[in-house]
Amino acid sequence: MGADIREQFPLLKEKVNGHSLIYMDNAATTQKPRRVIDAITRYYTHENANVHRGVHVLSQRATDLFEKSREEVRAFINARSSEEIIFVRGVTEAINLVASSFGRSNLSEGDNIILTEMEHHANIVPWQILSRELKFSIRVIPFSDKGELDLDAYKQSFTSRTRLVGAVHVSNVLGTINPVKEITVIAHEHGVPVLIDGAQSLAHEKIDVQELDCDMYALSAHKAYGPTGIGVLYVKKKHLETWPPYHGGGEMIEEVEFGKYPTFSPLPLRFEAGTPNVSGVTGFAEALRFINDTGYDAIQKHERDLLDYGTNTLSSIPGMRIFGESKNKTAIFSFLIKDIHPLDIGSFLDARGIAIRTGHHCAMPVMKHYSIPGMARASLTIYNTREELDCLADSLFDLVKIFS
Repeated sequence: MGADIREQFPLLKEKVNGHSLIYMDNAATTQKPRRVIDAITRYYTHENANVHRGVHVLSQRATDLFEKSREEVRAFINARSSEEIIFVRGVTEAINLVASSFGRSNLSEGDNIILTEMEHHANIVPWQILSRELKFSIRVIPFSDKGELDLDAYKQSFTSRTRLVGAVHVSNVLGTINPVKEITVIAHEHGVPVLIDGAQSLAHEKIDVQELDCDMYALSAHKAYGPTGIGVLYVKKKHLETWPPYHGGGEMIEEVEFGKYPTFSPLPLRFEAGTPNVSGVTGFAEALRFINDTGYDAIQKHERDLLDYGTNTLSSIPGMRIFGESKNKTAIFSFLIKDIHPLDIGSFLDARGIAIRTGHHCAMPVMKHYSIPGMARASLTIYNTREELDCLADSLFDLVKIFS
């Protein structure tokens, strides 16, 4: 996308081990454009105060900014109402909220839920913890070695006791963009609600929750040029109105009195106990403006070029095995080379200023699918370049020579 995009990201100018930084760990977290950093600084410089209920000017400014940001998120994902937008710390907390509030209200012994084999631990572990207590079962949609879900197996997974489908929109390991619209349609034919983990999708894919018709959609800001520690859970209002609160405390109540059960604030505040991450919300809204200004068409065109170029370039490395070959995927390259340990790959590249990720990527079932302990992963976004991919490939060629 050109040097003008890279110039907007201050950290990309850093030197690492004497080399210019090549940052390819975007599936873990993206770097932040200057405008996002400035928005957070501006909040702390001019508007810092606790939100809601305050009568003084700063509190009113902060509240207006906070609620305006909620409306911007609503518009960005095309939710019907800002009441459907709950601010959380990220996708992990969002799914834990669903497990607690939805799960405890709708799951019981003998029920089942359906998840995919490529889920991040964030959409596995909360359900495993709850299933031990409530004694429901978890059914798993398998995927092929190419990294594509088996939709026929999915269709056969439903029973009269299926209460939820949870699916990742974009795999953090394989890069696969799953057919979440089709997944939702099938689930709704059985009267089953759908939760989508959108942690990896926001930076790459236009999200329209009304078009998808999913019941719940979880987002993290930090994987889409926003700050860490802030995210969103979208829930259709008809569901949210029936859920009990997730956390208790200040802000989410209307009246508290000893000897009586508390009454709760209207949506969505009843799910936002305590002082919220106002600066994070501010930065998140600015990150969404950055994505809008950049445009998904331009983003996808650039990332498709990186995916095609990277696939061709990296495939020429002796002993290279790339995991995730779906035709519909983002620019993620998870790989192994011969019998070189992923940690050795990552350490070698780090010495040359190239930041990738190694390990199981919080997706151990994916590793088990391929009978491996871990992978190296290079995940790219709008500020990565073909030249950086050339540097990655050259370094991996050198690594292969060392291990030959």
